Amino acid sequence: MRTRAAVLTAGTAMVLSVATPAVAERDEAAMALPSANMEAVLKAAQIDPRRADTALTPGSKASVSLVEEALTAKGLLDGKYVDGHFGTATISGYAAYQRSLGYTGIDASGLPGPASLRKLGSQRYTVTNLVSAGSRITYHGATMNTRTKAMLVAAEGLLGRQLSVTQGSYNPGGVGGSAGTHDGGGALDLSVRGMSTSTRTDVVRKLRNVGFAAWLRTPAQGNWAYHIHAIAVNDPDQSSAAQHQAGDYYLGYNGLASRARDDGPQVTKVTWEEYRRG
Repeated sequence: MRTRAAVLTAGTAMVLSVATPAVAERDEAAMALPSANMEAVLKAAQIDPRRADTALTPGSKASVSLVEEALTAKGLLDGKYVDGHFGTATISGYAAYQRSLGYTGIDASGLPGPASLRKLGSQRYTVTNLVSAGSRITYHGATMNTRTKAMLVAAEGLLGRQLSVTQGSYNPGGVGGSAGTHDGGGALDLSVRGMSTSTRTDVVRKLRNVGFAAWLRTPAQGNWAYHIHAIAVNDPDQSSAAQHQAGDYYLGYNGLASRARDDGPQVTKVTWEEYRRG
């Protein structure tokens, strides 16, 4: 007569023998799906709409094409735009998808977030290199997200000094001259009070080093005092205006409506995640 333990052991083995093939089949199917790199998709979604042509953002074609194919399958993007270029048509298609999920405002700007990107890719692709803005916090008396704070802290470490924030993020209808760039995440204005010309330039350089699109703004450019304006590249909470500035930064412009040439220090352009990987 078998003991109760023996019966349980046999029963467990029987369950495993039935369940294991199904689990293995599911895992194998997931492994077979292609992967979309969120970092690459975000970068293309900022840069490509600002291009004068349909050139591709390096390293983004395969991932963007997966997103475009998924949008086309949902009837939100014409098949002729499945080309790896995250241009205005793809932005509009993705924004329509976000609205279909119930998102509104900045959350439906056409810039992919981790939740919508994974949901769109269900049964089609997996998502790698996830980028999260994190939670909203207060740092130096200003509202920002945890990703932006980490970037600012890193820049301050390179500079060996703390910076004064005069305008943070998530500030819709704030400073009029900001043209909506601070409505979402990843946007900062910094004081340059008491800084020499060389120090101002160095601050901009260090901000760029850690992944900000940053410029020194002057009274000659608009109705504002001297300050530094910075946008965290690849922040998934950006407003549309901030997205445009990040894209213009990569294309060598000054981030203003004039789209004049970039007047800041030249650095190797990186995102925060690329900076952290070295």
